[in-house]
Amino acid sequence: MLRFDLISIFPEYLSPLKLSLLGKAQNKGLLQINIHDLRDQTTDLHQSVDDTPYGGGAGMVMSPVVWGDAIDEITSNGQVIDLIILTPAGKKFNQQMAVKFSKCDQIIFACGRYEGIDARVGDYYRSQKNFRVHEVSIGDYVLGGGEVAAMVIIEATARLLPGVIGNPDSLREESHSISGQDDQQLVEYPNYTKPAQWRGLEVPQVLLSGNHGEIAKWRRSEAERRTRNLEQE
Repeated sequence: MLRFDLISIFPEYLSPLKLSLLGKAQNKGLLQINIHDLRDQTTDLHQSVDDTPYGGGAGMVMSPVVWGDAIDEITSNGQVIDLIILTPAGKKFNQQMAVKFSKCDQIIFACGRYEGIDARVGDYYRSQKNFRVHEVSIGDYVLGGGEVAAMVIIEATARLLPGVIGNPDSLREESHSISGQDDQQLVEYPNYTKPAQWRGLEVPQVLLSGNHGEIAKWRRSEAERRTRNLEQE
């Protein structure tokens, strides 16, 4: 069972992880999600988790001391742990990374804020034999913190686990899971449902034909067209 541990100074921000498919999957014992308050590791009256940056500059940097203590507290001896540090400077998250993460045993998310987490946290855990460290971004923009990014990654990863999605066949024909020429990943074709006519717009006739071979061809063609259009935007 894949275990997710999230460390944040705003644990309540992560309450949506109890809802929908993720909530049902946890109730069925298909995965485990634990949320930890970083401030529990502080020892001062103000529960400080950050300080001014060496070298000057705007903003505050999160302390390696509290982060190290928080990560150590949820580390299982001997087990390989994947530590994901959310940062705009990280590698762009994609479907292939979700597949890779879905095969892990325990993933710890470091949900940083302010100007980020002291770089020595990543450096230290890279030096530990039972850790794999990933610096990950979900896009070319800056968020207020890593919580939203962590939820995105968990949502994309958890749905790939056996039993989480009701119909596993749906995973094979969705965006970024369809392979085109040269193993290019295609976005999904457009989908339609009843009624066949709505506000003057009709469902493509091929989808009403019952000819599954032609429907498959149309869907592949539409997936390729959509992918090309995205690349040209």
